[in-house]
Amino acid sequence: MLKGLIGKKVGMTQIFDEAGSAVPVTLIEAGPCYVTQVRTPEQDGYTAVQLGFEEVKPKRLTGGQLGHLKRNSLPPLRFLREFRSKEPGIEAGSKLTVEVFEVGDRVDVIGKSKGRGFAGAVKRYGFRGGPKTHGQSDRLRAPGSRGTGTSPGRVFKGSRGPGHMGNVRVTSQNLEVVLVDLERNLIGVRGSVPGASGGVVMVKAARKD
Repeated sequence: MLKGLIGKKVGMTQIFDEAGSAVPVTLIEAGPCYVTQVRTPEQDGYTAVQLGFEEVKPKRLTGGQLGHLKRNSLPPLRFLREFRSKEPGIEAGSKLTVEVFEVGDRVDVIGKSKGRGFAGAVKRYGFRGGPKTHGQSDRLRAPGSRGTGTSPGRVFKGSRGPGHMGNVRVTSQNLEVVLVDLERNLIGVRGSVPGASGGVVMVKAARKD
């Protein structure tokens, strides 16, 4: 059975365990999701399940998207994502809810991190910066020298430095499920999840459990 859902990050809160300790929790509104397509090795060369999430008005989708969903008599769905699975054990048109997860499960959560725009090396990579004293006035948050001397006398491509920060796909691995609310379609995972509140995330069984 496929253990994966598409959802939206609600935000963070805390719950108290049996010992009375506060546990930081990220709430995710996961599902209900519909199986929009099942990919097979014979037809596609690999095995995967495509899920759809969040019903919208038909005018929000293109004709091709609507036709793709109508093949299995599904409503207009805004987000489609694929989950690799060797043995999905599920058919197109099925509906998945948070019931696929249980408290104590380990999951990976994939989302897009917050965009920070153009950032310096100190913020982007945690560089130490220059000295605060001894006469310097403009080197405090500078990356310092990165050249290689006479030969080859240039900065290698891919070196850490200032540049675009954030707004990339990030995976938080091996998070523990501490809350499953069937009535409100909520999953609570211990720890942080990438992205801002309201961002779309994928929740699936942990690969390194």
